[in-house]
Amino acid sequence: MLKLIIKKECLATLKDVRLQVSAVILLLLMFTAVMVGKEGQKRIQSERNAAQTAMYDQWLNQQNKHPHSAAHFGQFAFKPKPVLSFLDVGLDNYTGVSVFLEAHKQNEVLFSGAQDSNGMTRFGELTAALVFQVLLPLLIIFLAFNTFTREREEGTLKLIHAQGLSPRTLFMGKVLGIYLMVLLLFVPVIMLAYLLLDQRSSGFDTEVTTKFLSIMGLYALYFLLFVILAVFVSAFSKNSGFSLLTLLGLWISTCIILPKATTSLADKLYPAPSQFEFRQVIREKVKNGIDGHNPSDARLASLKQQVLKEYGVSSIEELPVNWGGIAMQAGEEYTDQVYDREFSKIEGIFHRQNLISEWMGFINPYLAIRNLSMALAGTDFHHHVMFAKAAENYRRAFVKKMNKDMELNHKPGVAYADYNVGQEMWAEVEPFQYQLPNTASVLAAQWRGVVALLFWLFVLFGVSTGYSKRIPKL
Repeated sequence: MLKLIIKKECLATLKDVRLQVSAVILLLLMFTAVMVGKEGQKRIQSERNAAQTAMYDQWLNQQNKHPHSAAHFGQFAFKPKPVLSFLDVGLDNYTGVSVFLEAHKQNEVLFSGAQDSNGMTRFGELTAALVFQVLLPLLIIFLAFNTFTREREEGTLKLIHAQGLSPRTLFMGKVLGIYLMVLLLFVPVIMLAYLLLDQRSSGFDTEVTTKFLSIMGLYALYFLLFVILAVFVSAFSKNSGFSLLTLLGLWISTCIILPKATTSLADKLYPAPSQFEFRQVIREKVKNGIDGHNPSDARLASLKQQVLKEYGVSSIEELPVNWGGIAMQAGEEYTDQVYDREFSKIEGIFHRQNLISEWMGFINPYLAIRNLSMALAGTDFHHHVMFAKAAENYRRAFVKKMNKDMELNHKPGVAYADYNVGQEMWAEVEPFQYQLPNTASVLAAQWRGVVALLFWLFVLFGVSTGYSKRIPKL
């Protein structure tokens, strides 16, 4: 009997011309989003690879110069474009593309896509994630809003019950029938997207397939939630109009109103300082000390006495090493200490803001799937921070190498302009490499989203099956 109900729902859906047209349009949108997204991802990654190679070649081929001058000459680090970003661009358009790495300064990641776009950027772009998260649930509503109300209005629901079919079996049959039609639309898109993965071009992400399957599995679960909800509302609605209005109201609240409200709430509860304020704090604490009572002059004098004592000499001129290299590296390390301390505060603010969004997934499943999709695609804030930290660690390493060479090889008494190094030194600095985190670590960081989706499945399934016996016949 269950199979007959599933078959009936599938045939009824396939015969509805309006739904056929809507499904074809949505399918074309999904195919377009995947194809255009993949083409854009390949082009952008190719450009960034070329730029990264060109910048490193420029570093290798710079003229002979003092190592500290080379540290100021610097390098660029370009953020890789994750392979799965063709499904979900996430925050990539707002978090910047590259960062200039140089001595004494820790620069921000700049040149975001939004900077070069018009005002329409804030409305988003057509991506697979947008279709999956917002438009496909809307189609599910139009597929399922009258599954029960149509039977009730035509007078067939009472006849079905009279034949001894249990309400629970009828409910589950309708849910599975609608869900099969949704998967009929979803599976071809999955197959196309998988064929476009091109894992060979992703040396910085070794688990593309695992992340891809995880994303698709989570979306399949997300669609099931909307199917159960739509069928449940239809089962207890007096007529199809009321059912449709109720479901559209829930869709608007879930996909449009609550996400904006959640973001505003997070900003209000945990406001972040401006970039100008952050830089002001850094400059102040580098100059006057982290505690405000250890100015740079006093730190330098203390370091000088410590170094003289270590080498058993009474003046800088008697040192067997270069005092300038020691002082510059000490300044770098103190600035790094100040930056790490202040950045950890900012990171904590954004982490608390994101936590609100993650916990709100238990109220709004859209937020749960949105966070999970961005995380697995490698386009969320956490991935941006990891790239920025990797670039900063690279900067610190090559600047330290330059300062160390100056300390050991720039002999006292030799003028700054008279000590130069060349390509042999530049080649000791390896090219910048960045590796995306694996699937397990991403899901571990986003466990609230996974639990939220499972929570919604448990609640909706439990409530719907528990109340299915009370479905009115008329």
